[in-house]
Amino acid sequence: MSKKSKKSPNHKESKVETPKEEQPKEVIPISQTKAVAPEIAKQEEPPTLEGIQKELNILKELVSDHAQQIASMQDALTRKRKPTSNGKIQILDKITGEVYPSKNQAYQVLLKAGELKELVDKGIFGSDPEKNTFGWYALVRAWPDRFEERKAEEVTASK
Repeated sequence: MSKKSKKSPNHKESKVETPKEEQPKEVIPISQTKAVAPEIAKQEEPPTLEGIQKELNILKELVSDHAQQIASMQDALTRKRKPTSNGKIQILDKITGEVYPSKNQAYQVLLKAGELKELVDKGIFGSDPEKNTFGWYALVRAWPDRFEERKAEEVTASK
Protein backbone atom coordinates (compact mmCIF):
# COMPACT_ATOMS: atom_id res chain seq x y z
CA MET A 1 0.00 0.00 0.00
CA SER A 2 1.61 3.09 -1.11
CA LYS A 3 0.48 6.46 -0.06
CA LYS A 4 0.03 8.98 -2.72
CA SER A 5 1.95 12.05 -2.04
CA LYS A 6 0.35 15.35 -2.50
CA LYS A 7 2.32 17.79 -4.43
CA SER A 8 2.43 21.21 -3.05
CA PRO A 9 1.91 23.93 -5.60
CA ASN A 10 5.01 25.54 -6.86
CA HIS A 11 4.60 29.23 -6.30
CA LYS A 12 7.37 30.08 -8.64
CA GLU A 13 5.72 28.28 -11.56
CA SER A 14 2.28 29.86 -11.23
CA LYS A 15 2.00 33.20 -12.82
CA VAL A 16 -0.85 35.41 -11.87
CA GLU A 17 -1.47 38.29 -14.15
CA THR A 18 -1.94 41.52 -12.39
CA PRO A 19 -4.39 43.89 -13.99
CA LYS A 20 -2.88 46.77 -15.80
CA GLU A 21 -3.34 50.02 -14.07
CA GLU A 22 -6.41 51.77 -15.34
CA GLN A 23 -6.09 55.30 -16.45
CA PRO A 24 -8.03 57.62 -14.13
CA LYS A 25 -11.14 59.02 -15.72
CA GLU A 26 -11.15 62.66 -16.47
CA VAL A 27 -13.03 64.54 -13.78
CA ILE A 28 -15.17 67.37 -15.07
CA PRO A 29 -15.96 70.15 -12.63
CA ILE A 30 -19.65 70.93 -11.97
CA SER A 31 -19.34 74.42 -13.42
CA GLN A 32 -18.36 72.94 -16.81
CA THR A 33 -21.11 70.30 -16.57
CA LYS A 34 -23.80 72.95 -16.29
CA ALA A 35 -22.64 74.58 -19.48
CA VAL A 36 -22.39 71.33 -21.43
CA ALA A 37 -25.44 69.41 -20.14
CA PRO A 38 -27.75 71.36 -17.83
CA GLU A 39 -30.07 68.35 -17.32
CA ILE A 40 -27.20 66.36 -15.81
CA ALA A 41 -26.38 69.20 -13.47
CA LYS A 42 -30.05 69.38 -12.46
CA GLN A 43 -30.04 65.75 -11.39
CA GLU A 44 -26.99 66.30 -9.23
CA GLU A 45 -28.53 69.21 -7.31
CA PRO A 46 -29.99 68.21 -3.96
CA PRO A 47 -33.80 68.24 -3.82
CA THR A 48 -35.42 71.25 -2.22
CA LEU A 49 -38.51 71.29 -0.05
CA GLU A 50 -40.38 73.25 -2.71
CA GLY A 51 -39.47 70.71 -5.38
CA ILE A 52 -40.50 67.80 -3.20
CA GLN A 53 -43.78 69.55 -2.35
CA LYS A 54 -44.53 70.06 -6.06
CA GLU A 55 -43.84 66.40 -6.78
CA LEU A 56 -46.06 65.34 -3.88
CA ASN A 57 -48.90 67.53 -5.14
CA ILE A 58 -48.58 66.04 -8.62
CA LEU A 59 -48.63 62.52 -7.17
CA LYS A 60 -51.69 63.35 -5.05
CA GLU A 61 -53.52 64.58 -8.16
CA LEU A 62 -52.60 61.42 -10.03
CA VAL A 63 -53.79 59.22 -7.18
CA SER A 64 -57.11 61.07 -6.91
CA ASP A 65 -57.60 60.85 -10.69
CA HIS A 66 -56.95 57.13 -10.61
CA ALA A 67 -59.30 56.71 -7.65
CA GLN A 68 -62.04 58.51 -9.57
CA GLN A 69 -61.45 56.35 -12.63
CA ILE A 70 -61.59 53.18 -10.55
CA ALA A 71 -64.80 54.32 -8.85
CA SER A 72 -66.45 55.13 -12.18
CA MET A 73 -65.42 51.76 -13.59
CA GLN A 74 -66.85 49.97 -10.56
CA ASP A 75 -70.08 51.93 -10.90
CA ALA A 76 -70.30 50.96 -14.55
CA LEU A 77 -69.80 47.31 -13.66
CA THR A 78 -72.26 47.24 -10.80
CA ARG A 79 -75.08 49.12 -12.49
CA LYS A 80 -78.20 47.06 -12.63
CA ARG A 81 -78.87 45.59 -15.98
CA LYS A 82 -82.34 45.82 -17.36
CA PRO A 83 -83.90 42.39 -17.46
CA THR A 84 -83.87 40.97 -20.93
CA SER A 85 -85.71 38.05 -22.30
CA ASN A 86 -83.98 35.02 -23.65
CA GLY A 87 -86.25 35.50 -26.65
CA LYS A 88 -88.08 32.25 -26.19
CA ILE A 89 -91.02 32.87 -23.85
CA GLN A 90 -92.80 36.03 -22.79
CA ILE A 91 -95.69 36.37 -20.35
CA LEU A 92 -98.96 38.04 -21.31
CA ASP A 93 -101.16 39.34 -18.50
CA LYS A 94 -104.69 38.77 -19.86
CA ILE A 95 -106.30 41.27 -17.46
CA THR A 96 -104.02 44.27 -18.05
CA GLY A 97 -102.66 43.31 -21.48
CA GLU A 98 -99.11 43.84 -20.20
CA VAL A 99 -96.35 41.73 -21.74
CA TYR A 100 -93.44 40.78 -19.52
CA PRO A 101 -90.12 39.56 -20.93
CA SER A 102 -89.81 36.73 -18.41
CA LYS A 103 -91.68 34.82 -15.73
CA ASN A 104 -89.66 36.28 -12.89
CA GLN A 105 -90.08 39.81 -14.26
CA ALA A 106 -93.85 39.38 -14.28
CA TYR A 107 -93.78 38.26 -10.65
CA GLN A 108 -91.41 41.04 -9.52
CA VAL A 109 -93.29 43.85 -11.30
CA LEU A 110 -96.67 42.77 -9.95
CA LEU A 111 -95.21 42.37 -6.47
CA LYS A 112 -93.68 45.85 -6.48
CA ALA A 113 -96.86 47.37 -7.88
CA GLY A 114 -98.79 45.93 -4.93
CA GLU A 115 -101.13 43.85 -7.07
CA LEU A 116 -100.19 40.67 -5.18
CA LYS A 117 -100.98 42.09 -1.72
CA GLU A 118 -103.80 39.64 -1.00
CA LEU A 119 -101.59 36.67 -1.93
CA VAL A 120 -98.69 38.05 0.13
CA ASP A 121 -101.01 38.44 3.12
CA LYS A 122 -102.02 34.79 2.78
CA GLY A 123 -98.34 33.82 2.93
CA ILE A 124 -98.27 32.13 -0.48
CA PHE A 125 -94.86 33.62 -1.35
CA GLY A 126 -93.20 32.89 1.99
CA SER A 127 -91.92 35.20 4.70
CA ASP A 128 -89.87 37.39 2.31
CA PRO A 129 -91.65 37.61 -1.07
CA GLU A 130 -88.98 39.89 -2.61
CA LYS A 131 -86.37 37.17 -2.25
CA ASN A 132 -88.59 34.32 -3.42
CA THR A 133 -87.00 33.07 -6.64
CA PHE A 134 -89.91 30.73 -7.34
CA GLY A 135 -92.67 33.28 -6.79
CA TRP A 136 -93.83 32.99 -10.39
CA TYR A 137 -94.86 29.38 -9.90
CA ALA A 138 -96.85 30.16 -6.74
CA LEU A 139 -98.48 33.06 -8.63
CA VAL A 140 -99.55 30.80 -11.51
CA ARG A 141 -101.00 28.25 -9.06
CA ALA A 142 -102.98 31.01 -7.34
CA TRP A 143 -104.22 32.64 -10.60
CA PRO A 144 -104.00 30.02 -13.35
CA ASP A 145 -106.25 31.85 -15.84
CA ARG A 146 -104.64 35.31 -15.64
CA PHE A 147 -101.35 34.65 -17.46
CA GLU A 148 -100.46 33.16 -20.78
CA GLU A 149 -97.04 32.09 -21.97
CA ARG A 150 -96.27 33.07 -25.53
CA LYS A 151 -93.34 32.74 -27.80
CA ALA A 152 -91.62 36.03 -28.54
CA GLU A 153 -92.61 35.85 -32.24
CA GLU A 154 -96.33 35.53 -31.34
CA VAL A 155 -96.25 38.63 -29.13
CA THR A 156 -94.56 40.81 -31.75
CA ALA A 157 -96.91 39.57 -34.47
CA SER A 158 -100.04 40.38 -32.43
CA LYS A 159 -98.95 43.97 -31.78
